[in-house]
Amino acid sequence: MAEWLVEEGIGEQRAIRIEGGEIAAARLHWPGSLTAGQVEDARLVSRNAGSPRGTARFASGEEALVDGLPREAAEGALLRLRVTRGAIGEAGRTKLAQARPSTDAPRPAPTLAEALVLDGHDVRAVHRFPVTGWDELMAEAFAREIAFNCGSLLLAPTPAMTLIDVDGTLPPVRLALAAIPTLAAALRRFDIGGSVGIDFPTLFDKADRRAVDEALSDALGGWPHERTAMNGFGFVQLVARLERPSILHLASRRRASAAARLLLRRAEAVADPGAILLTCHPALKAKLREEWLAELARRTGRAIRIETDPALALEAGFAQSVAS
Repeated sequence: MAEWLVEEGIGEQRAIRIEGGEIAAARLHWPGSLTAGQVEDARLVSRNAGSPRGTARFASGEEALVDGLPREAAEGALLRLRVTRGAIGEAGRTKLAQARPSTDAPRPAPTLAEALVLDGHDVRAVHRFPVTGWDELMAEAFAREIAFNCGSLLLAPTPAMTLIDVDGTLPPVRLALAAIPTLAAALRRFDIGGSVGIDFPTLFDKADRRAVDEALSDALGGWPHERTAMNGFGFVQLVARLERPSILHLASRRRASAAARLLLRRAEAVADPGAILLTCHPALKAKLREEWLAELARRTGRAIRIETDPALALEAGFAQSVAS
């Protein structure tokens, strides 16, 4: 399996896989919530009569939807559960984590490195990724738009699926084919799973739709998924395993939290002597936890200061060295 490099960030863990000197795939994990692979005893707090589904509360207080409940499991019972998917934030609500009964021994939530190893990958911890591109990757996730030659992909995480719209100026079949390499790369770079709907230009000719289907199949080789053929309106649906929120979901639905962690990463890289000044939007300052700032001070050995600027975009915060 390919090697993944893991950075232990402040408030997050980041991983990338490099191909040709660039980030080919990425993952992002925010510790502290229920995580796929975690096994723990939890209390069944609700269950509809005759249903194999219910809701359980874990020791942390976080709740999860449970499927596959045995008939004898009653409300109030303590059950051994394995988390199969973490919670996913959406506009106005959060989809609860998901879990199933398990006979495995209890184990804590895996770190990002441990999860990658469980998936069969080789993992190496690094202080800093040896290639640039993380800031650019996050900028695309914040913008939800990726440009390619004569076109762009517009990405929208919705409650039902992640939608990707192909837009551009080329003739329809050429535009669809031109979009595919960037589209396939985006799925891996943003760690997108679950249901994915792709809105290609409408192609009336069956031969054109077949050509796009074949090109998409080749581009997604090695990415486990199921896929429909393109319909007469240019729509294709993909379904892949979903265990965690994608980078796109985190940047879109928890924008300030993602931007705060990105600012801390930038601050760690400040090389000049002196105190470190963080300049950011006021809403971002509210997301900078005291323990994160203390960890930044410990890692850098520097005093940390914060100034706010409401004119800055959330993701435009920056760090610099100033006189102590």
